[in-house]
Amino acid sequence: MCMNQNIIARVVRSFGYLLFLLMALDCHALTTKEPPTRVGVTVSLSGEYAVSGKLELEGIRMWVHDVNQRGALLGHRVELVYYDDESSPATSARLYERLITQDKVDLLLGPYGSDITMAASTVAEQHNFPMVATGAASGDIWARGYHNIFGVDAQADHYMDLLIESAAGAGLKTIALVYGDSDFPRKVAAGVRVQAAQHDMRIVVDKEYVPEHADYAGLVKAMKAARPDLVIGGTYLDDSMALVRAAKAADFSPKAFAFTVGPALKQFVDELGADANGMLGVVAWMRSAAMPMAMDFSYRYKEKFGHNASYVAALGYGGAQVLEAAVRLAGSLDKDAIRTQLSQMKFQSILGRYQVDETGKQIAKSTYVMQVQKGNRLLVLPKSLQESKVEYPFKPWSER
Repeated sequence: MCMNQNIIARVVRSFGYLLFLLMALDCHALTTKEPPTRVGVTVSLSGEYAVSGKLELEGIRMWVHDVNQRGALLGHRVELVYYDDESSPATSARLYERLITQDKVDLLLGPYGSDITMAASTVAEQHNFPMVATGAASGDIWARGYHNIFGVDAQADHYMDLLIESAAGAGLKTIALVYGDSDFPRKVAAGVRVQAAQHDMRIVVDKEYVPEHADYAGLVKAMKAARPDLVIGGTYLDDSMALVRAAKAADFSPKAFAFTVGPALKQFVDELGADANGMLGVVAWMRSAAMPMAMDFSYRYKEKFGHNASYVAALGYGGAQVLEAAVRLAGSLDKDAIRTQLSQMKFQSILGRYQVDETGKQIAKSTYVMQVQKGNRLLVLPKSLQESKVEYPFKPWSER
C-alpha cells in the first residue's frame, strides 16, 4: 500500500511538472519579443454605418481577446490593426492599401457594408491577399472573378425568402418594395422580386431612394396610395426608423412591415419605443437560434461591453473565427495555404455553417426573422426555432 502511494505521488508530481511546462510554453508564446500576428480591418466608426461598424469592431475585439486567452494563434499573440473608414468605400480602399503595404498585416478581415467591401476586396485582390468578408452580402462582390474574397453571411438576394414565404402563407398578396441606393439593399430588392413572383405576390410599389436625401413622407404617400399588404424595406438603421416615423405620421398601416438591419439593432427599439412593436426584421444571427456557442458568446459579450450582442457583433466574431480556422488548418500564415483552406474547408462558427462555392460566396447559411413584440426582439421564423409566433396583421396606428 505504501509503495502504491509513493508511485501515485511520483505520477502526480510528474503530471504537475508537465502541466507547468505546458503553461510556461503558452506564457512564453505570449510574452516573448517575437512579432505578433497582425490582423487588419477597417470599420465604420463614423458616417452612415457607424452604429453597425462599432458593433462589428466589438465582435472582432472579443475574438482577439479570446484567441490570446486560449494561448495565441500558432504560437503568436494576435494584434488588431484597425482604422475608421468613415463609411466610405474610397477611404476603406485607401486604408486597406495602407494595412497591406505599410502596416504589413498578416491577415485581413473585411469591413462592414457591401459597397465598402466591394472597394476593399479590390485592393486585396490586387495584392493577392485573402480576405474574409465579415459584414457583406451582395452577390456582386463574388461575381467579379476574384480569388481572395470569402463570405460568411447569407446572400442578400435570399435575405427575404423566409419572410415572403410566411407572408404568402398568411394570405398577404401585395408588396410595396422600397430600398436604398447601395449594393446590399439593391440585391435584397432583386431577391424580393424573384420570391414575390414564385409565391404569386404582386409588387405594387418598387422604388429606390438615396437615404441621406430621401423624401420619406413622399415614399409613404406613394405606398399608402397603392394599399399594399406588406411593406419590405431594403434598409439600414436610420432609413428604417425614418420610414416607420413617416408611416405613423401618415397613418399608414399595412398588414406587415419588414426591414433589413434596423429592427435587429437595439437602437431601433430604444429610439422608436412602442412604435417599434410589430416591426419584422431579417437577421443573420440571433442568440435564440441556438447556434454553436451562442449563449456563451452572448453572456461574455455583455459582461465585456455592457450590452447584448447584436447580429453585427456576431458577424465580426464569426468571420474572425472562420479566418482563425483557416490559419490553423494551413498551419502557417502563408497566403496561398490560407486561401486554399478558405476555399475548401467546411466549418461551424458562431454564425452556423461556413462553406463557399468556387467564387468564395457563402452557400451554407440562411437567415432568421425576428419581430418586436412588447418591446422585445423575438425570433419568429423559422417555426422550428421560434420564441413566439409571427403577429399578423400589424396593429393599426389609430388603435395603439
